[in-house]
Amino acid sequence: MKIKTGDTVVLLTGDQDDKFVVDKKGKKTRKTGKVVKVFPDKNQVLVEGMNKVKKHQRPTQQNEKGQIIEAEAPINVSNVAIIDPKTNVPTKIGYKIVNGKKLRFAKESGELLDKLGK
Repeated sequence: MKIKTGDTVVLLTGDQDDKFVVDKKGKKTRKTGKVVKVFPDKNQVLVEGMNKVKKHQRPTQQNEKGQIIEAEAPINVSNVAIIDPKTNVPTKIGYKIVNGKKLRFAKESGELLDKLGK
């Protein structure tokens, strides 16, 4: 899987309300979020602030009230794209071998996505 925890991604599919946010000036911008968790076996990612679902919770004790909890649900990897750090647009991911290490790079600008550690 090419997307890792901590990457900034953008939603590609869904309703217009899910994909875009209107700022104070009235300009539409893509909704972005950070990847919180990756599920490689299911091919899904959990993104902060995206794909919110409401869960109805029953009262468990005699004095407790039932409530509606809003939480994020996992999204399929094919429905998100990583943000290019240089141009700030959605991009595809490629791999380069630098100093014997396999690193990810943005195909849009050629910018490395992984840090070149020692």
